[in-house]
Order: sequence, then C-alpha cells, then structure tokens
Amino acid sequence: MLEIVAVKINGKGKIYYFKNENLKLRKNCTVIVDTDKGLQYGQVVDFIKEEKNLDINELKNVIRLTTKKDYIQHLTNIKDAEKAIVKCKEMINKNNLNMSLVDAEYTFTRSQLIFKFISDERVDFRQLAKELGSYFKTRIELRQVGIRDKAKEIGGVGLCGRKLCCASFLKEFESVSINMAKNQSIALNPTKINGVCGRLLCCLKYENENYSECRKKLPEVGKFVDTDEGSSKVISLDILNEKYTVVTPKNNIKEVDVKNGSKE
Repeated sequence: MLEIVAVKINGKGKIYYFKNENLKLRKNCTVIVDTDKGLQYGQVVDFIKEEKNLDINELKNVIRLTTKKDYIQHLTNIKDAEKAIVKCKEMINKNNLNMSLVDAEYTFTRSQLIFKFISDERVDFRQLAKELGSYFKTRIELRQVGIRDKAKEIGGVGLCGRKLCCASFLKEFESVSINMAKNQSIALNPTKINGVCGRLLCCLKYENENYSECRKKLPEVGKFVDTDEGSSKVISLDILNEKYTVVTPKNNIKEVDVKNGSKE
C-alpha cells in the first residue's frame, strides 16, 4: 500500500515528503531516502493521508530502514562536517570574502559537501569552491541563505519562551509585513516584534486574518462616532473582543461593545 511519509533530513527543521510502498515504518524511525542530492539519512516524523500541494508522481522513495552501520556513517558525517566548518572558515579568511558560514553538511554517501553562508552582498566564491573541492575531494556546494534560514538551522528560543517556530514546525517561510503588527495594535518596538533572526516575528501572521475580520466592525482610533452623549472620539480598541472606548463631549469614558450593542 502506497503512503506518503514526512521525513526530517539529518535532524534539520525542514520537512520533505517521500513515497513508501512496502516498508513497515513508524514515527521516529530512521530511514535512508532518495533525494536530488543522492541518498540521505532522515527521521520519519509523520504520515500524510492527503496533501493537496503534493504530486505523488514527483515524490522520491524511502529506500530502506537504517542499519547500525548507517547510523555510524551518519555520526561520522556529522563529526567531519564540523571539522569542515573550521577549515572552510580558514579559507574564507584567507580569500578575504565577506561571508559568514552558517552550517556544513555531507550527503549520506559523502558525494557532496554543502556549505551554507549568509552575506549582505553577492559573493564571488569560485576560487573558494576550487580550494574546498581540492581539499575535501568531493563535490562542493556553497549556498547563500537568508538570516531567517540561519535561525532555522541553528534553532533557539523565541520571546514566548518556546522553541523557534521555524526550527520546529514551520515548513516554509511566509511573507510577514509591518502592517500585520499595526493591524493587531502591537507597539512597533523592534524588541517586541522582531525574532532572534532580527526579522519580523513569523507568528504575526498566525492571527492576522482574525484581527482583520474583527477590525472591519470597529472604527479607527481618532475617528468620531455617534453616542447617546453626542459625537465621541475613539481612543482605543479591544479588537478580538470587538469593543472600543470613546471619550464623550462631557469627558466621560465609555466602552462600546459592537457584538452586543451595549455602552458602559
């Protein structure tokens, strides 16, 4: 029976999907999977019954369950990748390149060594790639990633005290704008609305649709609305509870409940 398996490659945050036709798999078991970069070591994190955005015909296969020998190879790859980071940093400094190395990773069969880096500018790393290839005797890929990708790779704890969303469950980065913070009446303080990556918090998007729907029923702060005491100025909003507060011409403070139509 064909099933779709969600697999986390090399313990990293991003999830990839594969076909499984005859293996008896369970959550958290480790497998060898076929990828565009060759065989990779991964961990089964979920089983997908139906996924609208996936074309089963384009998915590659789970090859086999891992063996003790595979696990030893996986650990060796991790250890050697850590050594590769040190050597690559030396070569970066020698070539005076403006790039900050984030991570290094061997494919399972060591047919490729992938270095990820961040930089504020486009980097000509052709000479570096040649030197790395000559030293490590394998195919080299230098991949420039964004600051959010760095946070995803390294992980950490967010302002909420929980593990970073990008390093735990987010599959892809979605666009987040400053208007989402404004829409939710969040103070535009960088320490409050930016994540550890320095970019806007991904979670600003989670409830933005609900806030947008609730705001449609409320007046803007600063606007004047009719009350039993005359034209009154809106001074604050309680968006999710669909309430707003006004100051009346008699300097009375009143709360208006849009849902119930009551005034206090």
